[in-house]
Amino acid sequence: MSFRRRLLLVMLSVVMLAQLVTAGATLNTLQRDVQDKASHDLVVGLDVMQQLLIERGARLRHNVSILANDFGFKSAVATQDTPTLQSVLANHGDRAGADLVFLAAPDGQLLASSHHAPGIPLPYPELWEHARDSGESVQVAIEAGRPYQVVLLPVRAPGLIGWVGMGFLLGDALAGEIGDLIGLEASVFALGEAGASPFIASPLPPAQQARLGTLETALADGRYLELSAYDAQGDYLTRARLLHEGQGGRVYAIAQQSRDALMAVYTELRWQLLAIFAAALTLTALIAALSARRMARPLTTLADAARRIGRGERLATRPVADSGEVGLLADTLMVMQQDIDRREQTLLFQSRHDQLTGLGNRHSAQQDIGDLIATSRPFTLLRLSVNGFRAINDTFGYDIGDQALRTLAERLDAVPPPRMGSYRLSGDEFLLILDTPAADARTIADLHHRLAVPMDMQGSPIRLTLAIGEVRHPQHGDSAALLLRRGEIALDMARQARRPHQCYAEGLDERHLRQLTLVRDLQGAAQNGELTLVYQPQLEMRSGHLVSVEALMRWRHPELGFIPPDEFIILAERSGLIQGMTAWMLETVCAQLAAWEAEGMPLAVAVNLSAQDINDPGLPGRIADCLARQGLSSAHLRLEITESAIMQDPEHASEQLTRLRETGLRIAVDDFGTGYSSLAQLKRLPVQELKIDKSFILRLAESPDDEIIVRSTIELAHNLGLEVVAEGVETPASRVLLEALGCDLLQGYLFSRPLPPDELLTWARTRRSCPTGAAP
Repeated sequence: MSFRRRLLLVMLSVVMLAQLVTAGATLNTLQRDVQDKASHDLVVGLDVMQQLLIERGARLRHNVSILANDFGFKSAVATQDTPTLQSVLANHGDRAGADLVFLAAPDGQLLASSHHAPGIPLPYPELWEHARDSGESVQVAIEAGRPYQVVLLPVRAPGLIGWVGMGFLLGDALAGEIGDLIGLEASVFALGEAGASPFIASPLPPAQQARLGTLETALADGRYLELSAYDAQGDYLTRARLLHEGQGGRVYAIAQQSRDALMAVYTELRWQLLAIFAAALTLTALIAALSARRMARPLTTLADAARRIGRGERLATRPVADSGEVGLLADTLMVMQQDIDRREQTLLFQSRHDQLTGLGNRHSAQQDIGDLIATSRPFTLLRLSVNGFRAINDTFGYDIGDQALRTLAERLDAVPPPRMGSYRLSGDEFLLILDTPAADARTIADLHHRLAVPMDMQGSPIRLTLAIGEVRHPQHGDSAALLLRRGEIALDMARQARRPHQCYAEGLDERHLRQLTLVRDLQGAAQNGELTLVYQPQLEMRSGHLVSVEALMRWRHPELGFIPPDEFIILAERSGLIQGMTAWMLETVCAQLAAWEAEGMPLAVAVNLSAQDINDPGLPGRIADCLARQGLSSAHLRLEITESAIMQDPEHASEQLTRLRETGLRIAVDDFGTGYSSLAQLKRLPVQELKIDKSFILRLAESPDDEIIVRSTIELAHNLGLEVVAEGVETPASRVLLEALGCDLLQGYLFSRPLPPDELLTWARTRRSCPTGAAP
C-alpha cells in the first residue's frame, strides 16, 4: 500500500475518531446536563418540601396554641386529675386532627398522654430541650417507629403550669400532597431502633413502596444526603434530606425521579445529533481525501523530525529543503528545538535551586538526602536559622536583608569539607550536609566563626548569629522527611533555649507534639471549663490578718490531666493566647470578688500580668470596665508584673504602669531579684510593692547569702517607700527571720496552699479565731 493511501487512511481514521469523540462528548455532556438538572430539581423539591413542613408546623402550632390558651383546658390542667386530662386531651386532639397528644408538668414529667403512661419523663428529649431553651418547639420526632410533626407549647395561668403537645403523623396523604405540589415522587422514610422495620409514607402502591424499602441500608450509611444518585435498581434518581436524628432513630424526606422520564428528552436529542455528526463526518472525510494528495514525503519527514525532537534528540540540519508553508514549518521546528533546550535547562535549574541565593532548595535537599540514604552511608544534617533576622529586615529594609542572606549563602557554599551540600529551605533557614557521622564541637565552633564575620552592608556592619539543629543518619532517622523534621525540632529547641547548637535527642518529637497539642487545646480551654483559679492568702506580718490573695491559674486537660502553669503559661505567651487568658482571668476574679463581698469577706486579689499584657494599650480600659460591671472599686484589684516583663521595654512599661496606677490600681514587681532592673529604673516605676522571689525565701534560715539578699531588698524597698511581700514562706524559722527583717506581707505553704474559692472562704473564717497561727 502506498504512503499516500496509508496517509489517507490515517487521516480518515483520525477524523472519524475526532468526530466520534466529539459526538460522544457532546452526548455525554447532554446526558450530564439532564441529570444535573434533575439533581437540581430534586434539591429544589426537597427545599420546597422542607418549607411546606415548616409552614404546616406553623399551622399546627396555631391549632395547639388555641388549646394551650383555652381557659377550660387551663382549669383542667390545674386540677391535676389524670382521667379528666386524658378526656380533655382526647377531645381537643380529635378536633385538631392530632394523631398524638400529651400533657407534661413544668418539669417535663408526663401527666397524661395518648401513647404513654403518666409519671414518666417526656419521651422526646430533643423536643423538650429546645422547648425549654426557646419557650416552645415544633420538631419532627419518632414514636413507635412512626414519624410525627410534634408541637410543644407552654400552658400559662399566668405562670407556667404545664406543657401541652400534639403530634401529627407524616403519612401517605401528606406525602402525596407534597409530591403533587413539587411535581416529584415525595416520600417520608423513618428508620427506628436497630432491628425494627422502616416506616414509609408514600402515595405509591404497596409494590412500589417495597422498592423504597431497599434504601434503608444506603440511608443509614449517609448516601443520597450530599449527592443525588440512582437507587440500587438504577430506575430512580434519588435525593434525601435528614429531617430528624435523635432518640428513636432518624427521619428522612426523599424525592425521586424515574430514569425513563429523565432520558426521554435525551433520547430524542441523541438521534438528531448522531445524524448531524454522521453528515459532518462524511463531509470531513471527503475533504481529508482531497488534502491527502498534497501531503506526502515532506510532512512525513517533518513528522519524523518532530518525533525526534520530542524524544530529546537534536537535529543538526533543517529536515526538508522545501519553501513555503512546509519550509516555514521546518524553520519553526528548529527554533522550537532551541527554545525547548533553553527552557528545559532553566526549568531544571529553577526546580532545584533557590532564586535569591542560588543554593539548592528544599526539593533539591530532599532528593540529595534520599540519594545519600540509598547508599547507606552515615552523614549529618545541620539545620541553621538566623537569630533575630526579622529585626534586620525591620531596621535596614528587605533589600539589605536579602543581601545578607546572599552573603550568608556564599559563606555556606564556601565551607570546606566535610561539607557535601548547602541549601536554603525557606526564609532565613538553611541546611548543610556533612560527610561525617556527627558534627564535633570543633566543627560547630568553626562554622559559627566563619558565619559570624561582620558583613558590610552599605556602610553598616551586620554580624549574624545562628542557631543550629543537628540530626544524624542513620541514628535519627531513615527518610529525608523524618530527618528534616527532626532537624527542625532540634533547631526549635536551640532557639527556645537560646543555644548556638542543639543535637536531636530521643523524646523531642513527643515534646514537640505535646506543645502543639497544648497550644491547640489552650485556645478553647476557658470556654470548655478546663481553666480554674485558686487563691493563695497573703497575710500581714504583724497582725497575721488576711489582707489579700494571689490568683493562680490551673489547667486540667481532658486527656493529659494537670498541666503545670510554668508549661502552659509560656506556651500561651509564645502563641499569642496570653491576652485572652488574662481577660478571662480578670473577669473571673472580679466576679469572685463580688461574690466574696456579698458573703461579708471583702478581699483584694493580686493578678499576674505578662509582657504582652503590659504592651496592650487597651488593658486599663478593660480592667476599669470589668470592675464597673461587678460594682467594685480599683482597691479590690492588684497587679503583679515580673522584672523581666518590665525590662523588655522599660520606657513603654513605665508609661503603661503609670496609666494603670492613675486608675487607682495597686502595682507590685513580682519575682524581684531574678531580673536585671536597675535601682534608678525601679525608682521611676509607679509601683507600691516588691515581691521577693521564693528562691531566696525557701532556704532563708539556712543560707546566709539569701539572708543578705532579702535583708538588702527589704531595706531598699522601705527606703523607696515600698511594701515588701515574701512568697514561698514554708517554715516557722523563715517567718521569724522575715519578721525580724521587717517584711510587710507573707505568703506561702506555712499558712495555706492555693485554695479554691469556697475552701478559701472557709479557711478565712476559721483563721479569724487564730490569726497569729500557721495554716489551720
